[in-house]
Amino acid sequence: MGRRRDVRFVSSGVKLPSASAPSPPPSRAPAPALLTAALPFAHIGRAIDSAARRLGACLPRVPVARADQAPPGPPPPSRRHGKDAGGGDEERVLISEVAVRGKDGEPLERPELEAAAAGALRACRPNAALTVREVQEDVHRVVESGLFRSCMPVAVDTRDGIRLVFEVEPNQDFHGLVCEGANMLPSKFLEDAFRDRHGKIINIRHLDRVIKSVNGWYQERGLTGLVSYAEILSGGILRLQVSEAEVNNINIRFLDRKTGEPTVGKTQPETILRQLTTKKGQAYNRAQVKRDVETILTMGIMEDVTIIPQPVGDSNKVDLVMNLVERPSGGFSAGGGISSGITNGPLSGLIGSFAYSHRNVFGRNKKLNLSLERGQIDSIFRLNFTDPWIDGDNKRTSRTVMVQNSRTPGTLVHGGDHPDHGPITIGRVTAGLEYSRPFRPKWSGTLGLIFQHAGARDDKGNPIIRDFYNSQLTASGNAYDDTLLGKFESIYTDSGDHSSTMFVFNVEQGLPVLPEWLSFNRVTARLRQGYEIGPARLLLSASGGHVEGNFPPHEAFAIGGTNSVRGYEEGAVGSGRSYAVGSGEVSCRMFGPLEGVVFGDYGSDLGSGPKVPGDPAGARGKPGSGYGYGVGVRVDSPLGPLRLEYAFNDKQARRFHFGVGYRN
Repeated sequence: MGRRRDVRFVSSGVKLPSASAPSPPPSRAPAPALLTAALPFAHIGRAIDSAARRLGACLPRVPVARADQAPPGPPPPSRRHGKDAGGGDEERVLISEVAVRGKDGEPLERPELEAAAAGALRACRPNAALTVREVQEDVHRVVESGLFRSCMPVAVDTRDGIRLVFEVEPNQDFHGLVCEGANMLPSKFLEDAFRDRHGKIINIRHLDRVIKSVNGWYQERGLTGLVSYAEILSGGILRLQVSEAEVNNINIRFLDRKTGEPTVGKTQPETILRQLTTKKGQAYNRAQVKRDVETILTMGIMEDVTIIPQPVGDSNKVDLVMNLVERPSGGFSAGGGISSGITNGPLSGLIGSFAYSHRNVFGRNKKLNLSLERGQIDSIFRLNFTDPWIDGDNKRTSRTVMVQNSRTPGTLVHGGDHPDHGPITIGRVTAGLEYSRPFRPKWSGTLGLIFQHAGARDDKGNPIIRDFYNSQLTASGNAYDDTLLGKFESIYTDSGDHSSTMFVFNVEQGLPVLPEWLSFNRVTARLRQGYEIGPARLLLSASGGHVEGNFPPHEAFAIGGTNSVRGYEEGAVGSGRSYAVGSGEVSCRMFGPLEGVVFGDYGSDLGSGPKVPGDPAGARGKPGSGYGYGVGVRVDSPLGPLRLEYAFNDKQARRFHFGVGYRN
């Protein structure tokens, strides 16, 4: 009998463009094309199902032979098995033999391909009564194996019954890959995916996994991109088309703080745009845009920042619309604090403050701060002008100009005053210029030049050069010491959290430009490391330093107090040319904003107290080393953590400590 091709199914080709995106609701702006593009090979099954449904709908419900060619009367009983056992309307046809052949009807050159196709068949078995739907389902399974371009079932009448032949067309052997549009994707990613596939049959299932992994690579990195088109070219060359969303333009829009309506902003647009790492023409990276939002917020001049992508026509480009709500530029404020250098009397250390600040001078994010602090002894006047990013610099270098006139207690070094001798204060007039810039993502550095005119005064404000113990108060022997300091500081911070890793290294060098100016070198370092231990947190910190050269005694390292060794008064452990302080704390959240703390501190002047000019520590009987331990509570507040701690020292003395903010 002749071959009958009335029942056949050809799989969808390998050339599969992405499915068109559904139309967005009228109330919403259409999303960028890449945000809605479909995965190409994820639709193979659905394409086959759709074709199969169309095929089933157009076929007459008869056995394999067409109605116009079949002899009159019912078909032979040996070949007709009746209706679908499930009660359906499809008629069944008895199949005597099932075979897999090539497209031309000849055996396949590769036996493993024939075995793969035969292994995919489920319903089609010799001597089985089959419906057209069951044959179509097996065709579906053969194509889903990923090895064949097409599969066509052909019914052949033979003397022994109907022979069902699945004529398959294998995919080409893989001989190369062409990937277009993948500007962000590393070439090694695809090289590794196809490294062992050369010369082997192209497997669509493997290709589908590769495409999903490519799309996943973009998704994991916050990039908007995917494989939008794939096809097999002649010669076994795979072609992948990758679509990446590209930033077309960045538009800035200022919104009113109260109404949310567009308004005129005070900030210069270029001041905002230079902060962005996202640039026009780059691939749209959601994670990068999120970091840009955080960067703009850290400028301190914006109350709210949002960046909204909007599509540009039918292209893969997006416009970024940045909505900005500005904070008030600045104004006057008043507050208070506590001096760490005053230890006698519950109210003697209180300080009142008055300040004016402008955080966006000229609309260029330049900062102006003018402040005055005044206490019973303390008096500090500061003027700071900071440019966070110097114009024309591409390294994000900042510049700070500073002028300060201060009068602070000298009790840290010259404490333990005799009843017949009033307290000593240290007067300083300071002016300086500093440049700072980030070196790496977690490293930053500062270079500066600072001039200082400093000396000691008595309780009436008169300059003095010796204290009650006849210890010198200046290095030069004059009423005031003049110093020009060259400063270098490097800071490493793992994150903004207080329990994260931090390292600070600082070097100051006195430059004797004039013979009477002081010349000394001071090196300090601080290290902090936190660990999470279940619900508790362990915080370890250490600091140390050394001064070499001619320096005034009030510049010695003071050890002891709230930010040093708790359990001692401020500076009561010692004051030396060198020092080392270590601390350990275990804290645990109790309830609400309240946190409990257990701590221990140790500090030493490393035997350098007598080397300080005038030996102020020896004259006052400071031990030079000591430790303290205790418990405390902390409460989060708008001013920062409020710390109340109760400590014991190695002399069995007890002391309360109160502080605002974290320890240095």
